[in-house]
Amino acid sequence: MTNQDIHRIAAFADGSKGGNPAGVMITDTLPSAPEMQEIAAKVGYSETVFAAPFEDGWRVRYFSPEVEVAFCGHATVALGAVLAEREGAGRFPLQLNDGPITVEASGQGDELRSTVTSPPTHSAAADPALVQEALTLFGLTTDDLDPALPAGLAHAGNDHLILLLRSREVLAQMTYDLDAGAALMTRYGLATINLLWAETPRLFHSRNAFAIGGVLEDPATGAAAAALSGYLRDLNWPHDGMIDIIQGQDMGARSLLRAEIVATFGEGIRVSGRTRVIAT
Repeated sequence: MTNQDIHRIAAFADGSKGGNPAGVMITDTLPSAPEMQEIAAKVGYSETVFAAPFEDGWRVRYFSPEVEVAFCGHATVALGAVLAEREGAGRFPLQLNDGPITVEASGQGDELRSTVTSPPTHSAAADPALVQEALTLFGLTTDDLDPALPAGLAHAGNDHLILLLRSREVLAQMTYDLDAGAALMTRYGLATINLLWAETPRLFHSRNAFAIGGVLEDPATGAAAAALSGYLRDLNWPHDGMIDIIQGQDMGARSLLRAEIVATFGEGIRVSGRTRVIAT
């Protein structure tokens, strides 16, 4: 691997700043899984996406520095930007380990915007034992939770625990032990734990713990945004077809995500944002 083989793209950027960095590697054929894992560890971002031509689209796999991930929204948005630069703006079919999705890209340069349509969504009430363990992990109590949205287990390619907090101040103070978080997520099969505060029913502030991937916190998480959106749809939350998410602000990497929520239960969520190239 050379530095030129890896594109470094920040997805869900706030103009020329912020966003979540992802590595993007496009090859004629995918490397072996151990090779991809090694490359992702060397790149060091929360995820690196690998893509190779497949039928009428692209075969895609995602790796964090620690493990393979079934689906990663911000890396897919980053991939859309790289494919648009290669192929021109358009819609690109992607084949993941668990099924097909798409990514679309429009604009160019600093105005490039990508939209990923997530895998199908589903959700359920969270196991009370899991909720209690998660609250203990973050040093929270049930009094810190906003009863407007029950704690939930939401799926959009991966499982995410959704915890809505009563106040922005409590969200800003998020802290936890990385090893303990990774153990909890492994035990319950979680990709992330998504702590949120609702400024309005359509504007959320998010902090997303990704300890299972060896990352304390993600500045922008498209998969978690899709899972949250599916959960809101399942509970008939007043989203009016769209929500915006501000993420990464408390870690100095303000990121902006928009999720479009169609009425059909279970249908994939369209998550979009701007991208920017990271200088190397």
